[in-house]
Amino acid sequence: MQVALLRWSDDVLRRAPWTNTPSPGSRSGTRLIACLLVCSMWYGAVMGSFGALESSRDWQLQVLYSAVKLPLLIAVTFAISVPSFFVLNTLFGLRNDFSRAMQSLLATQVGFTIFLAAFAPLVLFWYASVPDYNQAVATNGVMFAVSSLASQRLLRGYYAPLVASNPRHRKMLWVWTAVYALVAIQLAWLLRPFVGSPAAPVEFFREEAWDNAYIMIWKLVWRILFG
Repeated sequence: MQVALLRWSDDVLRRAPWTNTPSPGSRSGTRLIACLLVCSMWYGAVMGSFGALESSRDWQLQVLYSAVKLPLLIAVTFAISVPSFFVLNTLFGLRNDFSRAMQSLLATQVGFTIFLAAFAPLVLFWYASVPDYNQAVATNGVMFAVSSLASQRLLRGYYAPLVASNPRHRKMLWVWTAVYALVAIQLAWLLRPFVGSPAAPVEFFREEAWDNAYIMIWKLVWRILFG
């Protein structure tokens, strides 16, 4: 199974033909979903392992929570973003290509989790080297940002045939990126913690979950840069 997952992951990164033609219930669709679940759960578990060297912390439970929440974050963000994207594609006269667009977006979601999984050893190394909670959160933020940029490049490759057939698809790429990012950042904030604080009890959700993510992220960056 491990060998098969590695092969399927390599196919996603190389944009093998079957990765761009998945359909619900098909063999290719099942492969993509399997890759997404395994890679996202692996990185989520690594995220939640911060503080594992502190015996006083119930870090195993945080590992389990984070391993569940990361694929949930990706799936729910995708589900929330798709309806508006469908409407906009229809308004731009691209509805006939929407199934192909969705195939490309799904394959790219899998690529995003593959990139995250590849960065997991670096996160573990950082956790062991710098046991500071704010820096641990920032480290994962950097990994997500780099993986997002890499997946954007992958998406452009998948989308190339659509753009070649109709240049309006290029605008839709920018629309998807903006909508997905806005939803993902706020939803990630609502689903926190992914990286448990050693000073806080282990819990699936924070009690003060319903905050504005963008304001809180700015405050976190400010504390890291200026103390």
